[in-house]
Amino acid sequence: MFLVLFPQISNSSYNRMYLIGFLDVLVDSFRQAAYMAAGMMGRGLVSFVMLHLNFYFKADFILPIFTEGFIVFVIDILHCHDWSSAPVSWLFKDYYMHYGLSKTRVVFTIHNLEFGAQLIGKAMAYSHKATTVSPTYSKEVAGHPSIAPHLYKFHGIINGIDQDIWDPFNDKFIPVSYTSENVDEGKRAAKEALQQRVGLKKADLPLVGIISRLTHQKGIHLIKHAIWRTIERNGQVALLGSAPDPRIQNDFVDLANQLHSSHADRARLCLTYDEPLSHLIYAGADFILVPSIFEPCGLTQLTAMRYGSIPIVRKTGGLYDTVFDVDHDKERAEAQGLEPNGFSFDGADTAGVDYALNRAISAWYDAREWFNSLRKKVMEQDWSWNRPALDYMELYHSARKY
Repeated sequence: MFLVLFPQISNSSYNRMYLIGFLDVLVDSFRQAAYMAAGMMGRGLVSFVMLHLNFYFKADFILPIFTEGFIVFVIDILHCHDWSSAPVSWLFKDYYMHYGLSKTRVVFTIHNLEFGAQLIGKAMAYSHKATTVSPTYSKEVAGHPSIAPHLYKFHGIINGIDQDIWDPFNDKFIPVSYTSENVDEGKRAAKEALQQRVGLKKADLPLVGIISRLTHQKGIHLIKHAIWRTIERNGQVALLGSAPDPRIQNDFVDLANQLHSSHADRARLCLTYDEPLSHLIYAGADFILVPSIFEPCGLTQLTAMRYGSIPIVRKTGGLYDTVFDVDHDKERAEAQGLEPNGFSFDGADTAGVDYALNRAISAWYDAREWFNSLRKKVMEQDWSWNRPALDYMELYHSARKY
């Protein structure tokens, strides 16, 4: 794996690095010198070659130039992600393969086809294998002109979450460390801390958390409706998120002012980026709502389960692949070796989100013992990179046979 290390970036997260040589890199259309250091990352699971650049720049692309007679190692797989690195796939073939890299194979992953479809289409044509971040999303985009000609090499592999970052047992942002064994104690303390932090009434009420970019993709009309519906059902809402579109941001500012005026003890909207608060919401909420109109994978629902919060999601993309409705998806869950783990709904209207939200809140009020056992079960499901990593290894081996 190639990484670029700028002088401004600390290398404290890398260990056992050693100098292995020098080479030129192509920075846009300019040739620059860099030295290479090899080493291991994290727990030694990922090997890398670091290109150390002793200058700062803003570049559209950076590629190593392997001069003839200077081959440090063989690159088996060049894995490019989304539109921003899509040009690497054809630049590699046009400019680099003849520098002793004829055995290198290109894999391209689409994270969101909404952006850069033209570049993505060209990268698909030049790649030996291509993936997107969930099996269902791969089916949803199969008819797109950028994808349709290449279905024979196109696969859906679900993402995983970093369980070192998202770990309620070792999370400095929550008041009590917990596992599935003491989830009730841990989440009770986190809920109280969350209520105090954002200004909600300290009470034993069902708390719905929403952590999201506020865009149309994320179902903002359903988010607004769910806030009011939760209040009607005697619940609380904590929302954390912001909108890149100032019109949407201002709309939510108006909603926040309205709610803080009329229901300050029941709903709080924090319209900014706040990573510590996101950890506290995951831990303190009973439910995490993800009503996306489309969702290639989604990590929010996976992180929610890691913290024992029950996901409420719309059936689309990776949300469908990872959340199995407690009332309707027992067989589908068992086929994946799992148990049902949340509440889901079809459609993109308010009736759909009401159907899932009402069942969830009713379960909290009327079947608390069952609800507590459910959050213990979801914490014990494995949504790490363990299984996806094996899928990618299999894909890499398949790509090398080309």
